[in-house]
Amino acid sequence: GARPRACLLPSGAAWRAQVMAGAVLCDGEVLLRRIPGLTDIESMSAVMRSVGCRVGPGSDANTLVVDARVLTSCEPSEQSVKRLRASFFMVGSLLARMGEARVPLPGGCNIGLRPVDLHIRGMEALGAKVSIEHGRVNAVAPAGGLRGAKIYLDYPSVGATETILMAAVGATGETVIANVAQEPEVVDLANFLNAMGARIEGAGTNSIHVTGTGLGGLRNPAEFSIIPDRIEAGTFLVAGAITGSSLSLAPVVPAHLTAAIAKLQEMGCQVIIEGPERVRIVPTAALKPADITTLPYPGFPTDLQSQFTSLLAHAHGTSVVRETVFEKRMGTVGELQRMGANIKLIGCDTAVVEGGWVSGTPLLQGTHVSASDLRSGAALVLAGLAAEGVTTVHGLKHMDRGYCDFEAKLSAIGADVRRISTGDGQW
Repeated sequence: GARPRACLLPSGAAWRAQVMAGAVLCDGEVLLRRIPGLTDIESMSAVMRSVGCRVGPGSDANTLVVDARVLTSCEPSEQSVKRLRASFFMVGSLLARMGEARVPLPGGCNIGLRPVDLHIRGMEALGAKVSIEHGRVNAVAPAGGLRGAKIYLDYPSVGATETILMAAVGATGETVIANVAQEPEVVDLANFLNAMGARIEGAGTNSIHVTGTGLGGLRNPAEFSIIPDRIEAGTFLVAGAITGSSLSLAPVVPAHLTAAIAKLQEMGCQVIIEGPERVRIVPTAALKPADITTLPYPGFPTDLQSQFTSLLAHAHGTSVVRETVFEKRMGTVGELQRMGANIKLIGCDTAVVEGGWVSGTPLLQGTHVSASDLRSGAALVLAGLAAEGVTTVHGLKHMDRGYCDFEAKLSAIGADVRRISTGDGQW
């Protein structure tokens, strides 16, 4: 293979708008490290400013300072919330801090239904009165404040877990949340809240125990470094595999990539753990097929499904990809078909990928394609790297929500990729 090249990934987890929402619980100043320069971070900053938070860059690169000592509103700007689904998680932190939250229903990528019923039931279990009126969720704590409760989630939703976790911090007494999401990002949020004075145990297991501090906020100003982005790391592992390049990635947490690494190894690639925060992929010239089913963590992440579908189009044989998390996550398939991929959709959640070569020519051919969501954008860029000719990917505004300096990082490892304007203000 090609000579190993270091691909540094300074970005923190793209979903860290939730950590920013958690900062609202602190009656003091918080310094967050490893904050990626994403449009979602800009959007979340605008949401937080709309309720009185002071948010701005720290003195060091990739840092953010949040000062939530003086909150002026429990009602974030509707225009800002509509741009970013993760901003809805402010409902939990505002309820815990102020005893009241009025938050518009969320926006975000169009990858399927993501109802907020689990969030609402969790807040109601803590004693809040919750209603939805005119596209807005209104949550009000009772006169005696939120109270601890035993809560069971019908599905281990990351968003619901984090919303209820933040609300429970502001309750009086003990809260046990069962069947919770076990994603590393949930553990990261719990660690951050604990750094500010919360008392949370069990994050990363299927049950979380919270000893509430009561309404009014946490008292410990904190400095906190968020975890590296496992989805960005997984995307670059696929980049190495699809282009036949040996890449060394850092900083990453290898344990967070277990499912993705297992599938890459099944396809014939070597993935070497070079250190606590470094992995290297050694690609294979003959990719093998593999079946993938997306599941909640520690299962295979839905946020890597599109990228692996692009990779499987180059495997020699038949692969089956099943999407069980979001019902509109197969939008990449149609665009890959435009590039010549032999993929058959069965229903809206299963793709049969016939990989390999067709008539002795490279399978994928460069053309114009459009990203339907941020992971679709990354998947199509990766497909373009391995295609014959020029591929133009439209709709990069989606990708910019979750990838910081994506084209610059790809260029740094030898990819021929550049960003151009279409003339209408879009990319």
